[in-house]
Amino acid sequence: MATAVAWSSIRMTSQPSDARSGPLLDVEVVTLFPEAFDSFLRASLLGKAVEGGIVRVNRTSPRDFARGRHRQVDDSPYGGGPGMVLRPEPLAAAIEAAETARGKAFRILLAPSGRLFDQALARELAGRRRLMLICGRYEGVDERITELFADEVLSIGDYVLAGGETAAAVVIEAVARLVPGVLGCEASTVDESFQAGRLEYPQWTRPPTFRGLAVPETLLSGNHAQVARWRQLQSIERTRVRRPDLLSRHPLTSEESLLLKGGAAKKRKG
Repeated sequence: MATAVAWSSIRMTSQPSDARSGPLLDVEVVTLFPEAFDSFLRASLLGKAVEGGIVRVNRTSPRDFARGRHRQVDDSPYGGGPGMVLRPEPLAAAIEAAETARGKAFRILLAPSGRLFDQALARELAGRRRLMLICGRYEGVDERITELFADEVLSIGDYVLAGGETAAAVVIEAVARLVPGVLGCEASTVDESFQAGRLEYPQWTRPPTFRGLAVPETLLSGNHAQVARWRQLQSIERTRVRRPDLLSRHPLTSEESLLLKGGAAKKRKG
C-alpha cells in the first residue's frame, strides 16, 4: 500500500513562531484534488493565519491508497444507475493514515444530503481544535464510509457541486475566521450577518455622496446611541425582507418589536 502524501500550500511541517504548542485550528482534508486548495490557502487573512501557525491544513488523497496500476478510486453503483461511486477502501485508508500521522479528528463528510452548514455550526466547529473534511466526488461515497467514519454530514446549500472541495473551502474559511488571531479585528465577528439570526445592517464609507446617492444622515450625526438603534432597525428590516425564514426560526424580541413599531411610526410621520 502506498504511503500517504500530506499536501500543504505553506510549510506543512513548520512549527508556529510563538509559544503555542500547535495551531488553534488543525484541519485535515481528504480529497482527490489536493492542489485545488493551493491558492485559497495562500490568500488574504487565511494565508497569514496558515503562515503564522494559527491554522494548519493538511491534505491527503485517497488515490495514494488505491490499488492497481491505474489507482482507481471509483466504481459503478450496485443496483445500477448513472455515474460512479467512490470506493470505501481508499477513502478509509486515507482517513486512517491522516489520523495515524497527526491524531484523531472530528470527521465531517461533505455531501448534499447533510445538515445545512450555518454560522452557529461554524462557531461550534471553531471550538474543536481538530477537524477532518472528507470531500465526496462523482455520485457520492460508499455509504459505509458515512456509517463507519462520519461524525457529521454537512451541506453548504441546496444545490449540487461536482465535488466537496468547494464546500471544504467554505467550511475552512467560515470556521477559521472565528479562531482568535485570524482576523485583524476580533470585533468583526460579533456584529455581522447571522450572529443573532439577523442579517447585518448595510454599510457605507467615503465619499458621502456617490452618483446622486448620499450616506444616511444618521451615520453622520456622531450620536453613537442613535447610530446603534438605527443599525439594529436596518438589520431587522433587511432580515424581514430578504430572509423571513430567519425570523421564523428566531422570532423578534420585545425590544426589536418596539424598535420596529417605532421605525414604522416615524416613517408614517415623515
